[in-house]
Amino acid sequence: MSNPTLADWQQRAVALKIEGRAFIDGRYVDPVSGQRRPTRNPATGKALVEVASCGPEDADLAVEAARTAFASGAWSRMHPAKRKEVLLRWADQIEAHWEELALLESLDCGKPISCTMDDDGGDVHSSIRTMRWTAEAIDKMFGEVIPSADRTLGLVTRVPVGVVVAITPWNYPLATTAWKLAPALGAGNSVILKPASNTPLSAIRIAGLAKEAGLPDGVLNVLPGSGAVLGEHLGLHDGVDCITFTGSTPIGKQLMVYSGQSNLKRIYNELGGKSAYIVFPDADLERAAARQCAAIFFNTGQTCTAGSRLVVHEDIHDRFVAMLTDEARNWMPGDPLDPRTLVGPCIDRAQFDSVDQYVQIGLEEGATLAFGGRRVEVTEGGHYYHPTILTDVTNGMRVAQEEIFGPVLAVIRFRTAEEAIAIANDSIYALAGAVWTRDLRTAHFVADRVVTGNMNVNCYFACDNQITMPFGGMKQSGNGRDKSMHAFDDYTELKSTFFDLS
Repeated sequence: MSNPTLADWQQRAVALKIEGRAFIDGRYVDPVSGQRRPTRNPATGKALVEVASCGPEDADLAVEAARTAFASGAWSRMHPAKRKEVLLRWADQIEAHWEELALLESLDCGKPISCTMDDDGGDVHSSIRTMRWTAEAIDKMFGEVIPSADRTLGLVTRVPVGVVVAITPWNYPLATTAWKLAPALGAGNSVILKPASNTPLSAIRIAGLAKEAGLPDGVLNVLPGSGAVLGEHLGLHDGVDCITFTGSTPIGKQLMVYSGQSNLKRIYNELGGKSAYIVFPDADLERAAARQCAAIFFNTGQTCTAGSRLVVHEDIHDRFVAMLTDEARNWMPGDPLDPRTLVGPCIDRAQFDSVDQYVQIGLEEGATLAFGGRRVEVTEGGHYYHPTILTDVTNGMRVAQEEIFGPVLAVIRFRTAEEAIAIANDSIYALAGAVWTRDLRTAHFVADRVVTGNMNVNCYFACDNQITMPFGGMKQSGNGRDKSMHAFDDYTELKSTFFDLS
């Protein structure tokens, strides 16, 4: 059906068959305890399906299956070109079911169907591109031959780390899952995927597609359930060699504690952000305003790289805020199944309440509400928040220092480039940022000195969308890297082998 309408998507949603069981050792299974919990549509609050609530017993079974599969060599020692073929077939399977997955992701996350379906930067197609790009790289990772004496040979090879636990977030479940699974599996590891407890459905579905593509049993396991329970158990489990995590900074820190308390498993974190979006007077202000609104209001601001701090030159402050207010009207939330909608609801009531509380905190601290700051009624049972702009913010305020994870922009004035850089760097986070100016010298000066893992010049989200570039943060925004050839560094160990041939 071409150009489906809201009514079409609603009809498809009713007819959609959803799998809610765990996936362990190549098959869908109920949890040992038999416990299940509903996952709910953020747009309506209604249950979509009862999902397995896995516990420590299930985690142990998954670790055993993953370890057995790894030790067998069926995947870990398979020729890299053969592993590539399996991942490419998996990408083909995802593509063959892309409309189903786009709908599933929209229902589970509250994402607009226009975003999950988009063939450029949409969730499903992004995951397919990640899978295919990474698959093609698998047989292009070369080792090293070191300079050595006559009748000796020194080799440096990359070997898979072993059993990897991938813990993914609720804001971009499918896309982030692909970022982690593709290089982890491509390198020859076995993986236990722990999706966010409130958005597990796409992860559960693609596991079955992986089996259909030829992935050996036990190589990929999916454990839906409580993050606190499973995170602690897997974090302390001596059968796990590596954890890759995307989520909040406090949980990332706790995983590193678990590592120290157990077997020193590798921990790679992609954590929070409070990214500075710096605008100089000579910038293309119309374009900068449009991209600023996208940077903070896209996905309801539930994005780790959201441009949540606007650092704008005092000479254009009032004019630019007026432009933002006009542009923000294009980012009003709507029904996610309406193809015209750009912004959906907050993920749940708790997140909505947190966002609203931060707005009140900002006002109590002395900020001015320039736009929004309230609930929007769209669909019954959904928690929709108005795109919000706070002015008169200083960088010491909580709304400028803490990650709100909602559609709330904090506007901060600056006078000089040095002051803008100081404001940007005055944060525990260092994940993303941007500078807008037509002056090449200023652009390079600021981009070079802002401490961040991803920097944009006269654009935003550009680094996020490039699979060929590593994605990750500095400071308390994390220590791992997703995407690009550098992602393989997280899932492999360097092994040195020296031969005496005399």
